[in-house]
Amino acid sequence: MGNKNKTISFRVNEDAFETLREIAEERDISLSAVFRDYVDTLVAHDGQVQVVPEHELEQLRNGDEESFPPKVKVPKSFVREHERLELEADHLREQLEEHKRYVNYLREQLEDENEEIIQLEDLDESEAEEPSFRLG
Repeated sequence: MGNKNKTISFRVNEDAFETLREIAEERDISLSAVFRDYVDTLVAHDGQVQVVPEHELEQLRNGDEESFPPKVKVPKSFVREHERLELEADHLREQLEEHKRYVNYLREQLEDENEEIIQLEDLDESEAEEPSFRLG
């Protein structure tokens, strides 16, 4: 199943529209591409996008303040263990599905049987009721 493109529609005032059009022309891209870039950035950073003027951005880059979005270093061993556990979980899901299919197969076989099913408990009761004969 592939990703399908969806259309988003909303209204902006005329001044904002003209400003957006100018931004698109400066970057030599379509107005739609401006929005796609913004949405991609927003999604990539879980909605944590901060818009700042360029001069403040330079100050942030040169300063001691944390970069935005914040970055966390994760040891490779943690990433590898996480990947290993994901693979193991996938394998266990596959085994569970295989087991479910086998159980369903056995149930179908049982339902398809035309022979009478005799429970062992029933045999024990019927033997107690019948007289037994001994040759002696």
